[in-house]
Amino acid sequence: MSRHPEFPLDKELIYLNHAAVSPWPQRAVQAVTAFAEQNSIYGSQFYPQWLQKEQQLRKQLTQLLNAPSTDDIALVKNTSEALSFVAYGLQWQAGDNIVSSNQEFPSNRIPWQSLADQGVEFREAELNSTDAPEQALFNLVDHNTRLLTISSIQFATGLRLDLEKIGEFCKQHNILFCIDAIQSLGCVEFDVQAYQADFVMADGHKWMLGPEGLGVFYTSPSSREKLKLTQYGWHMVADTHHYENKPWSIHPGARRFECGSPNMLGIHAWSASLSLLLETGMKTVEKQAIDHSDYLIDRIENSKKLTLLSSHKNKLKSAIVVFKHRYAENSTLFKCLSDQNVACAMRGQGIRFSPHFYNSSEELARALDIAENFT
Repeated sequence: MSRHPEFPLDKELIYLNHAAVSPWPQRAVQAVTAFAEQNSIYGSQFYPQWLQKEQQLRKQLTQLLNAPSTDDIALVKNTSEALSFVAYGLQWQAGDNIVSSNQEFPSNRIPWQSLADQGVEFREAELNSTDAPEQALFNLVDHNTRLLTISSIQFATGLRLDLEKIGEFCKQHNILFCIDAIQSLGCVEFDVQAYQADFVMADGHKWMLGPEGLGVFYTSPSSREKLKLTQYGWHMVADTHHYENKPWSIHPGARRFECGSPNMLGIHAWSASLSLLLETGMKTVEKQAIDHSDYLIDRIENSKKLTLLSSHKNKLKSAIVVFKHRYAENSTLFKCLSDQNVACAMRGQGIRFSPHFYNSSEELARALDIAENFT
């Protein structure tokens, strides 16, 4: 099988699990190695260069999200932290409600459900209850709805929602719009301005090909001011590197959500990974990833042994494909695939394949051959 030069994976491994944790490209490995070697020899003597790399990462993320400014970008530990910033930053009143779906990953459910003791209701729409999943969300909205929060692509089904449509609805009804974009960023084109998003968050370790422990939190300027801070430290003040700042003031931009020292190792790795995506171009990345999912869907639909579970009728497509075997349990099929070095996951009601742009058609064909022929 032909291999992308940035991904010298084990020759026996077929990696179709980017919706979980992705392998790093070679340039990320090289960036971390160089950073570690520099530390071992010079300590922090090159810290000014590290700060330049941090700013480069902010610019890359601004481009990836089509955010208006780097001032709208915060570097956070993970998606859950950013969602918690919103959940516990907004001033709630008893009787308020939040609209979401019944397909959300726990990160986009638990923070909102934890507000129940404040009298806040978390409403979960059945996305399959109507022909348009967006309408299922709208049907739960009333005059007490403060926020609508949704995953841009559902982790266990691959369902991709029309974020422009949802954003316009939220704007018309004066509802805050929060997007968990972890299954979109790095795989499909994304535009916070077109979506009229108030809050967007995602970890870097899935489709963005970065390390765990570092994510992005976008806030629009007006929505940012609605959030009270829940964490404080030296790094979230306006004059960050003036350590005698008495009195101090909160940073005017999104960096107010970064309370302490940055994850410089992760910053170097993630910036390198994003450089590959941006050099390739997100239009190209999306096309190749979706082409792969189209191939998988076509093969599965024409298979006598496999059944497609993913939604494939929506005009918006994702690179997540979920299926099951007609004559075998999911756990049995998953073990077979894993034993034959196909990296995938059990999600929803079946097996989840999530190929990225760099996978080859030969890999996809081989993985499906194994799935079809193991019994």
